Amino acid sequence: MASTKPGERKLQILQTLAAMLEHPKGEKVTTAALAARVEVSEAALYRHFASKAQMFEGLIEFIEASIFGLINQICESQDQGLMQAQSISGMLLNFAEKNPGMTRVLIGDALVNEDERLQLRMNQLAERLEMAFRQSLRLAVSQGYLTEPEVQARANLLCSFVMGRWLRFAKSGFKLLPTELAPMQIALLLR
Repeated sequence: MASTKPGERKLQILQTLAAMLEHPKGEKVTTAALAARVEVSEAALYRHFASKAQMFEGLIEFIEASIFGLINQICESQDQGLMQAQSISGMLLNFAEKNPGMTRVLIGDALVNEDERLQLRMNQLAERLEMAFRQSLRLAVSQGYLTEPEVQARANLLCSFVMGRWLRFAKSGFKLLPTELAPMQIALLLR
């Protein structure tokens, strides 16, 4: 058996954890089940992560880096505030659709019986998303498309819409796609 390079096993563990989360009615995600899927001992898991919570933190860090990296790209390439908000909304829905296991982390479903600091971190992620929407909508105000009093309400509405679509996707067993009718709905929210 070929040895793995440093960091490869850690990534494999996180990828396997995300894959296990794609089956909400399947096996419970325990360290024993995760170790069996990765084909290592539980002790080997703990050589890479001090706790199961730290494994979830690794997933959350990946989610944050991916989402906010994409938001930065959108904001750098799109100079229209309303188009930024629309693109960010669409990207967030696409991200969930392509990463169903991570969607369960985004909505907190996978974190229910885990360390409460993980849910707090997801709450902070939601606040940061709303802040990104506010920033784009403030740009739209400066471009004459919105008024300042609309910014907070629309940012909150967009964030709630995205999170609601994530929740619907996860609770439907990943059958009701978050992107279904989304472009028209997002356009309605930004009118």
